[in-house]
Amino acid sequence: MELRLLRKRVRYTLGQWGAAVVADEVELAVTELATNVIKHVGEGAAATLILEPRQDRLRVELHDKSHEVPTPRSGNWEEECGRGLHLLSAMSLDWGTLLTATGKAVWCEISLDHVLHGRRVQRAAAVLDEYRRMVGADSAVVPSYAVMEESVTDVIADLLHWLAAQGGDPDEVLDRAQMHFEEETEAA
Repeated sequence: MELRLLRKRVRYTLGQWGAAVVADEVELAVTELATNVIKHVGEGAAATLILEPRQDRLRVELHDKSHEVPTPRSGNWEEECGRGLHLLSAMSLDWGTLLTATGKAVWCEISLDHVLHGRRVQRAAAVLDEYRRMVGADSAVVPSYAVMEESVTDVIADLLHWLAAQGGDPDEVLDRAQMHFEEETEAA
């Protein structure tokens, strides 16, 4: 998979998990790992990316068919090549290599301490997925942030229509929702 598409898919997945705040770090880690596969295993080599959320961290693994264990070069930071594993080490909680029966997995763990793990984000992602399915959005296409933002607006508008049809006051409910959101954001 092309690196640009891989990064886009990683960002989308993290957004769905409510962890978009770490997307830049994870994209960089994935890019470094995938670049190493391209350089050292070969362009077009089969590789499998695994993103696994764990309590306070996200484990990023890239599996390939080579048994060659990567080692950081003791090079100069001004050199164009050889800095990827140093960068990976500096930005992650931990990293390493795991030999497998079919090759190896190079992994790192990115902190999720500053990610809001609340159920609200997970529920919102589920609502958006279901809403997009109901309106006939193509589930095979990874929507952009702008498309997802528009879906959020549509969901809110539909809920306000429902509320008004039930005799409720949309402005009052929007004000209360904004207050709840601000209180919870400040508490986090």
